[in-house]
Amino acid sequence: MVLKDEIVAFLDAYLDINAFPDKSRNGLQVEGKEEVEKIAFAVDACMDTFVKAKALGADMLIVHHGLIWGGIEYVRGLVQKRLKFLLENEINLYAAHLPLDVHPEVGNNAQLLKLLDLEPKESFGEYNGLSIGYMAEFKEPKPLPLIAQILVEKLKVDYVKAYEFGVEEIKTLAVVSGRGGFAIPEAIEKRMDLFITGEFLHDDYHKAKEGRLSVIAAGHYATETLGVKALMPLLREKFEVKTVFIDNPTGL
Repeated sequence: MVLKDEIVAFLDAYLDINAFPDKSRNGLQVEGKEEVEKIAFAVDACMDTFVKAKALGADMLIVHHGLIWGGIEYVRGLVQKRLKFLLENEINLYAAHLPLDVHPEVGNNAQLLKLLDLEPKESFGEYNGLSIGYMAEFKEPKPLPLIAQILVEKLKVDYVKAYEFGVEEIKTLAVVSGRGGFAIPEAIEKRMDLFITGEFLHDDYHKAKEGRLSVIAAGHYATETLGVKALMPLLREKFEVKTVFIDNPTGL
């Protein structure tokens, strides 16, 4: 077993959580057991995840989307139910939102590029004064359908949505996991051939089409499983704890 505070201190420093202006209250959001033997990892802090974490005997849960966004106005209804379950079962809840998007090694966007055998070349995707994604470049151009198929296989999803609005052969690309449509104008301005994100919303479509920017929407959930999964072996080896990933796909 390891002390909860040791894990928290390591994650706070490794992910540099205080460096990010973020609505999410990153770090330890709910305090549970002092000693941790097993850590569960998941994308979302929700009752399905909490119940599974308890059933698996997890003492700590590390998520990308936490419970607290800007603060808690009241403790009733859904908020009360979730907090009550975590507190009664002494499950520590740790959240890392933007810090786990940005991180150059275990971050969602760095890991998304890794699926394509690419390394981050330059920061991309300005959000609240912070670049949370990356740009990269293939050594040899690849057709869009091939890139889409690689992502299907590596993300282990049934399909991804690919929109071929630009060149047939992709050389340059940018990635922002989750809901990254805000970065489409930047991708067009920087003359990217392809933009990969999670969700491609209705009002994103014509922006990308008119900008001749091809887009792959690989799923908000699927693209944000990567960061928490990358943290698992790191904590397992450093603290000699048991780890488990809780899969709760939303289909989005």
